[in-house]
Amino acid sequence: MMEQRIWKEFPEDLFEAVVARLPIAAFFRLRSVCRKWNSLLDSHSFSQHCSELPPSLPWLYGITHESVGTGAMYDPSSRRWHHLSIPALPAKIVIPVTSAGGLLCFLDISHQKFYISNPLTRLFRELPPRSVQVWSRVAIGMTMDEDSTGGGGDGGYKIMWLGCNGDYEIYDSRQDSWTRPSVISADITLPLFLNFRSQAVSIGHTVYFMRAEPDGIVSYNTESRVWRQFSIPAPPHVMDHAIAECGGRILLVGLLTKNAATCVCVWELQRMTLLWKEVDRMPNIWCLEFYGKHVKMNCLGNRRLIMLSLRSRQMNRLVTYDVLSKEWRKVPGCVLQHGRRKKQWIACGTSFHPSLTASA
Repeated sequence: MMEQRIWKEFPEDLFEAVVARLPIAAFFRLRSVCRKWNSLLDSHSFSQHCSELPPSLPWLYGITHESVGTGAMYDPSSRRWHHLSIPALPAKIVIPVTSAGGLLCFLDISHQKFYISNPLTRLFRELPPRSVQVWSRVAIGMTMDEDSTGGGGDGGYKIMWLGCNGDYEIYDSRQDSWTRPSVISADITLPLFLNFRSQAVSIGHTVYFMRAEPDGIVSYNTESRVWRQFSIPAPPHVMDHAIAECGGRILLVGLLTKNAATCVCVWELQRMTLLWKEVDRMPNIWCLEFYGKHVKMNCLGNRRLIMLSLRSRQMNRLVTYDVLSKEWRKVPGCVLQHGRRKKQWIACGTSFHPSLTASA
């Protein structure tokens, strides 16, 4: 039993510092205790405490094939799925395409409207219309301004879309508008033949897009406005490959298939030689399950914690790979809260760093 005469003198600043270190799920349970604790998200000092914490493991936000209107979020620390509906989510299908600083970027299925959201606080808004109407598929990346990387929510962010013909635009949250700074550099070979199976990654202000023909990467710095392209041959016998990022390192994850044997491998880009060097692969005992099966892989999360969807007629599996600890883990099945209690497969998704204070 808590003595009121003792705890009423407990320093508010110390209380907020303690609460900021709670697991995300525990924080939301705490908010339901009283109005004062529920208002913590509006506290500037609480936001400051949150911004001083090191980033946690990325979560995954995914859309299941039977519930496109709500998202499922996977917390790798507790190994649990959370279901938080976003009230302002439009009735039409929107898919998560990229993230940065605790914010998720969504694109509608017609590739016309962009949305930004903090799925933890359920903030959601539609971005202004693009000045260039593009009906073909586009690749999308996102960067945070330097003063927003701490998660305090006071800084800005940029979203960039890029088409195979070289069309592109950048949304700046500080200006709340889309701009096209200039035409794509003449040094970039067109058409781009972007690899849409791979999500873009960002390091600092630079967004990296994967291209398929020829194999390699195209990058754009949203601050200096400098384009670069790199010809990087893919490893032999690789398929369904995608780029990932961890601590400034660019990685490649893909299925290595030869004869009837299949394995998931991870490579790191060697910046001096511009070649992929294998750094790890899935445990052999897991790979034996793939033998003789036509396995397809989709990379859902590509920021430090790589999440992979592995599917065949006989198999439906989610696995994670922690780049720093080199640990492979199987993900428990995602079960909807309502309706049939059966496991769902994740149709699409992207990883994000959970933040209680990131503002859309």
